Amino acid sequence: MNNMIKENLEKINYQIQEAVKKSGRNSDCVKLCAVSKFHPLQSVLDAVNAGQLLFGENRVQEAIEKFDGLVNSQNKINGIDLHIIGSLQTNKVKKAVQVCSTIESVDRIQLIQEIQKRVLQIPGKSIRILFELHTGEESKSGFENAYQILKAMELFDQGEFPNVIPCGIMTMAPFTDDEKLIRKSFIEARETLETINKEFPDFNMKELSMGMSGDFEIAIQEGSTQVRVGTAIFGHRDYSKTEGINQ
Repeated sequence: MNNMIKENLEKINYQIQEAVKKSGRNSDCVKLCAVSKFHPLQSVLDAVNAGQLLFGENRVQEAIEKFDGLVNSQNKINGIDLHIIGSLQTNKVKKAVQVCSTIESVDRIQLIQEIQKRVLQIPGKSIRILFELHTGEESKSGFENAYQILKAMELFDQGEFPNVIPCGIMTMAPFTDDEKLIRKSFIEARETLETINKEFPDFNMKELSMGMSGDFEIAIQEGSTQVRVGTAIFGHRDYSKTEGINQ
């Protein structure tokens, strides 16, 4: 086992719990999603051996190469949960739904339609989704505001997507050292989720996936239920190994 990964996980989990305590929230209210993109399968296995079971991947092909055997084979490690957290093209949905339980980066109704179409082809399968809310950089994808997500929720309310389960909101704060701007981003996501739950209470969406290595403590203060941490667990990524990897 890579002791560095084990030690990093212990440190991050401790920091999460400290932030939860300071926020006056319940101790089990925040999950850690280990972002394993551009890191090898062995790093994932080291994290699993250290007790980490929830992972996030950005690229579908990379996710399949690392996780397909873990989550689908008879020799699977019980309890592993994979989320797709990167921008997702519709032509990659078919493969994505075969290996993940949740797609966090849902940024348009067309994508939900494709997810429903592809999940329907897998007997007994459903996919959880989070609506990605654009609160940060101009280059980032996502629904622009609560109104757009409410329009999507109207389709769920009409029964258009029976195999897709809306569970909450995901966002990325702007890349800045300005804590006020970061906090504003997280507040917007939380308030958007509150608005959606007010309008569509039967869906009872609870997930707020927000906060990464540099800002997860602020995110927890603002109500995050899941933080996505990669570098602080696995170390810096070797981007030279990503050539030729498609989404």
